[in-house]
Amino acid sequence: MARVICIMGDSGSGKTTSMRNLDPKTTYYIDADKKGLSWKGWRNQYSENNKNYLRNDDTNIVRNYIRKLATSCPKIKVIVVDTINGLMIADEMRRSKEKGYDKWTDLAACVWDLVCEAHEYRDDLTIIFTAHTQVERDDSGYVFTRIKTSGKKLDKIVLESKFTTVLLAKCVDGKYLFETHANSSTAKSPMGAFEEQEIENDIVKVIDALAEF
Repeated sequence: MARVICIMGDSGSGKTTSMRNLDPKTTYYIDADKKGLSWKGWRNQYSENNKNYLRNDDTNIVRNYIRKLATSCPKIKVIVVDTINGLMIADEMRRSKEKGYDKWTDLAACVWDLVCEAHEYRDDLTIIFTAHTQVERDDSGYVFTRIKTSGKKLDKIVLESKFTTVLLAKCVDGKYLFETHANSSTAKSPMGAFEEQEIENDIVKVIDALAEF
């Protein structure tokens, strides 16, 4: 079973930058936002010529790439999909002329299946999805931050439920951090993985901490 992680946060909160210390030789980066990465020198690390970078927002193509990397490229240990919202929005725009409830069910199923399938791959693989966030208020008036989704169908099935680790990227007093446990958010992590509520924004350290889970 692969390890599947979600890094959620507002734009500019450090989601992409947290990937800066991954080894490009064992990492494949899927840029679903098609915006490039956010640190100096990334073009030398990730590119089509290096065979470790894909700019694509078609969920079916991304799903096939992940499957191929997981089954046929054992040297790849980490796959990053940045962001899952890029896939959702692109699917929604491609089907913008379609009417009816079935469209939203299909869109939800497409993303849900992508995340569910990610868990089925080899044990030495980590798949990281980044996601934008939205603020919601429940029926009791509780305000919290969660993964932003397209349509109410994905809200109802709760995308966070498919991850054992959901970290909230944020900037506090100019310092970029990950929130590891719920604090007015849907952030969560395995018991005992992180002692602190907030940790350094570095996905490599997160992967190391989760190695035993």
